[in-house]
Amino acid sequence: MPVKLRAKNIFKLFNEAEGDTVARLKRGESKEEIFRATGATVGINDVSFDVHEGEIFVIMGLSGSGKSTLVRTLNGLIAPTSGEIWVDEDDVASCGAERLREVRRRKIAMVFQHFALFPHKTVADNVAFGLKVKGMPRAERRAAALKALAQVGLEAHADSYPSQLSGGMQQRVGLARGLATGPEILLMDEPFGALDPLIRREMQDELVVLQKKLKKTIIFITHDLNEALLLGDRIAIMKDGAFVQVGTAQDIVANPADDYVRAFVANIDRSRVFSAADVALKPASVPIDATLAQAFQAMKDAGSGAAHVLRDGEVAGIVTWRGISEAGPTQTVQDVMVTDAPVVDESALLHEMYDAAQTGLPVGVTDGDGTLVGVVPPEAIFAQLAAGEPEAAPTTEDAPSALPAPS
Repeated sequence: MPVKLRAKNIFKLFNEAEGDTVARLKRGESKEEIFRATGATVGINDVSFDVHEGEIFVIMGLSGSGKSTLVRTLNGLIAPTSGEIWVDEDDVASCGAERLREVRRRKIAMVFQHFALFPHKTVADNVAFGLKVKGMPRAERRAAALKALAQVGLEAHADSYPSQLSGGMQQRVGLARGLATGPEILLMDEPFGALDPLIRREMQDELVVLQKKLKKTIIFITHDLNEALLLGDRIAIMKDGAFVQVGTAQDIVANPADDYVRAFVANIDRSRVFSAADVALKPASVPIDATLAQAFQAMKDAGSGAAHVLRDGEVAGIVTWRGISEAGPTQTVQDVMVTDAPVVDESALLHEMYDAAQTGLPVGVTDGDGTLVGVVPPEAIFAQLAAGEPEAAPTTEDAPSALPAPS
């Protein structure tokens, strides 16, 4: 995907008097050491990153880590001390005020934590406010506002006032206002932080669904790692103004960069981070008209105790070496296969595979077209949950000696 926003070597320093703070940072002095020595506060410390078009890029950190300062530099609300912030062909860190206003009007919208709604305006007028600033005629902005409200499920509340809505509904209004202007980039600064936990989770799920349709470029700020893992295509973990680690949820949970990140992910529910594709092994498979000897050989080649049976490329069942060993001399793969073989989509999370794993059979993993692309032995699921290496699946070497020889 093309890069939509690129930040290069961003520094933001507050109350700097001596002018040598950047040099001190480059020498390895900490944020606290610099503050004690000079009185300068390090907001952002040499941060560089790319955000790709259509990506949700989450910046996660504790209070004081610099994440909110960073997101405000991305649309010019705070000018960085040095560095570049490119939105397509515009460097918002150095362009003039008029050009910056144009970039904000055409390309960037911001969704805030505390809704920032006008209590005296209707929901529709709140959503249309940015369009009014742009000079759009009243009828057109009303239509655009209704469209945006429909995207978040609030079209019926267009003529209500914010005080008549729940907190979750008010946050949807804030999101609709961001969407109404047709931005290419959404900056979301802890947008669900003020919501109750249940409503917050609902909003997270709704954002995931909405993003699948709209494919906006979203930079999402949060202090909640579970929220970051749920939403982020990639996640940046921030500490003392700097990025400690950037990667997918799976990268960060499986390979934390240091003790700081390791402490964050120690109690994460891995079953909601890793998917079938993350733990899948190469599958053993045979066509439905295969002989038992051919099925045996497929298992042997894959080092597996079972092989999936395919009809026109899709899973029709599964045959095990035990089933083969107990088969009569004239029986075929179709005679001995288990027809209700467990199968999941490659995107299924591990916690969604528990029922399939309880069969004791290897779980087939298919792509969007139903094609078998992998297999997950039940023990591989639990090994991943325990952060261990998957145990080897039973092999044909464990099979009884009565197993038919390959023909």
